[in-house]
Amino acid sequence: MVEATPAPKAPISPKRRRHAGFWRYVPYMVIAIVVFGFPFYWIIVGSLSSNTAIATGSIPLFPLHPRWANYRDAWAYTNFARQVLNTLIMAVAVTASQVITSSMAGFALARMRFPGRQALFIGFVATLIIPFQVIALPIFVLMANLHWINTFGALIVPTAVNAFGIFLYRQFFLTIPESFEEAAMLDGANPWQVLWRVYWPLAKPATVTLSLLTFIAEWNSFYLPFLFTETKSMYTVQLGLVAFQGEFATVYNLLMAATVFISIPVFVLYLMGQRAIIEGIATTGTKG
Repeated sequence: MVEATPAPKAPISPKRRRHAGFWRYVPYMVIAIVVFGFPFYWIIVGSLSSNTAIATGSIPLFPLHPRWANYRDAWAYTNFARQVLNTLIMAVAVTASQVITSSMAGFALARMRFPGRQALFIGFVATLIIPFQVIALPIFVLMANLHWINTFGALIVPTAVNAFGIFLYRQFFLTIPESFEEAAMLDGANPWQVLWRVYWPLAKPATVTLSLLTFIAEWNSFYLPFLFTETKSMYTVQLGLVAFQGEFATVYNLLMAATVFISIPVFVLYLMGQRAIIEGIATTGTKG
């Protein structure tokens, strides 16, 4: 007796396979959203509540009568307009400086041949393990001798060069074929022209990555402005948040409102450049 062979199963389409893989990770995505997103939601709810409700722990999960005036009061409470301007000046200047110095140093370490190049690169990378607090005292003495305390010079110069940026550009430039440089040299370009007209335009992912990471770090910087500023006219937004915390009481609702609107620029910038950040970080270790 001949046994009937089972009919072959229909192949699963790539679209159905992708959908099955997506739904498999949905529970983990929901858990991640709740764990990481709920604190931000709680800050928003607190910013729309009264200070009494926050102090007594009676914040509603969904505010029925939101106090939108908290944002207006928080903005006027501690001269936030001036602090936002100070932070923008510091963040933009440091970002521009790091992009320029890192791209030049990265190009030299990636494409130029000179004695001690590898040792110099290792020295740059080794500085990444040194916390800023370790070198804060000598930097403070230097800034004081230059009479830069409580000026933008002290807020910008100490972080104007960044070893991570040098590493990022160096690794990215190594992924660009040398034929590009050779073709430019044959056309009469010098190393400066090769960098700015050939390599730098191709390094857009690295530039966007370093710019966003640096701007976000400077926008959120607290220790350096706290160390080098003396008057409220030089405060940054992070120092401005301290004004909501008094000796005997804290204005929690205005503090949360201020936290919300100083977090918006960072959140928007990250959403705009997240793809470039992923691409830029992914290329840093492809060639050494």
